[in-house]
Amino acid sequence: MKFFLLLSAIGLCWAQYSPNTQVGRTSIVHLFEWRWADIAQECERYLAPNGFGGVQISPPNENIVVHNPSRPWWERYQPISYNICTRSGNEDEFRDMVNRCNNVGVRIYVDAVINHMCSEAGSSGTNSTCGSYFDAQNRAFPAVPYSGWDFNDVKCRSGSGGIENYNDAAQVRDCRLVGLLDLALEKDYVRTKIADYMNHLIDIGVAGFRLDAAKHMWPGDIKAVLDKLHHLNVTWFPEGSRPFIYQEVIDLGGEAISSSEYFGNGRVTEFKYGAKLGTVIRKWSGEKMAYLKNWGEGWGFMPSDRALVFVDNHDNQRGHGAGGASILTFWDARMYKMAVGFMLAHPYGFTRVMSSYHWPRYFENGKDVNDWVGPPNNNETIKEVTINPDTTCGNGWVCEHRWRQIRNMVAFRNVVDGQPFTNWWDNGNNQVAFGRGNRGFIVFNNDNWSLSSTLQTGLPSGTYCDVISGDNVEGDCTGIKISVSSDGRAHFPISNFAEDPFIAIHTEAKL
Repeated sequence: MKFFLLLSAIGLCWAQYSPNTQVGRTSIVHLFEWRWADIAQECERYLAPNGFGGVQISPPNENIVVHNPSRPWWERYQPISYNICTRSGNEDEFRDMVNRCNNVGVRIYVDAVINHMCSEAGSSGTNSTCGSYFDAQNRAFPAVPYSGWDFNDVKCRSGSGGIENYNDAAQVRDCRLVGLLDLALEKDYVRTKIADYMNHLIDIGVAGFRLDAAKHMWPGDIKAVLDKLHHLNVTWFPEGSRPFIYQEVIDLGGEAISSSEYFGNGRVTEFKYGAKLGTVIRKWSGEKMAYLKNWGEGWGFMPSDRALVFVDNHDNQRGHGAGGASILTFWDARMYKMAVGFMLAHPYGFTRVMSSYHWPRYFENGKDVNDWVGPPNNNETIKEVTINPDTTCGNGWVCEHRWRQIRNMVAFRNVVDGQPFTNWWDNGNNQVAFGRGNRGFIVFNNDNWSLSSTLQTGLPSGTYCDVISGDNVEGDCTGIKISVSSDGRAHFPISNFAEDPFIAIHTEAKL
């Protein structure tokens, strides 16, 4: 009996690291600021047919309404209550999305803002997405309810009440982040209110949570909340399944708080990943793709089974958060597709793809002063995500996840899942290649001259469709064809002027 209980405890301990995706689906996509109705449609028409495992959604709970500037994206990160009511839709629309996505095997992960409420400067009144009354100055949020007793004002040890020193772990966790009212998560009442909110979402059918600003919460307080969470809804998940947890901890080194402190609660966002990969693909600071041979832990990253990885996210693509100018985004499309292709081919971490919207960039003194701009909208109502005849998105939505190169690399990752990292080759500079066992092979040319090499792929002989330049359509390839000989070798020609200077083949793309 003791042995059984031990095994059960071990199973529960490990459960929060599993994304709860269907077997064979290995990546999720962040549909940033999408409406619930559009996400439901996208699950059915695109994500499920193309093997995406799930969707990270924007925070679904009531937030402050900001008119100056006009409805910025960051208002979603200033809660007023835990009612399901935002610009993305109401609770009925949320439930419909979760049901429809789960029914086609695409999971929903909620961006949970539980460290704080709105800004101290958030005034008072009913200027919130559900119309709930609040008084930020007096710490009154009756729709929860929270009062002055539920915030860290007394506990904070800085003169201003805000974070003044990131080398003081207590300040980072007990004081206000950019003026946001810091919740006292050491109090069981606050923990219970947060857990009630998360359990409501779990009961509806979500598969897990991104914990926003986890670095600004004590790991033990997070654990106390997680210990109160329900098992996942048995309509879609095996009995006893636990929510997937991944925590936003920006750790580039040199601060008082480290990512490893949070491993006990779930996975952690590896911000070094996109920052370093962007530097390599840009060829800054003498970096070369040849150096990626030991990518992952060899670069000082956290253990692969604890990492949630991404090339860019909604913060750092705007210059916020970590990585600075090295971060690659859709604005750098050619390099960006290479970086995402590398991420999805490489075995390190659990991968998240970004899906963005356009905004009018305008730089002053090196800073994008329009980094606040919210999603495409008509008079503050979020625009529908329209689909063009070529399957790209319209109405101001970028939809990188619909780019052929990225969509096909999501499939590549599904095909090679569980296969070892093999057959590395490089030219000492920025031409590299590697395989994933006997299931897939990828080649990059990021040099200023052409690549023409015969390489060992490890794949069975035959003719393969390059899934970067085309698709396997009814047994023929709309792009480049690669012939693998009986000894597993194949010739790869890639011009340095190619629109996409990389080639990827896998066993499901064999003609």
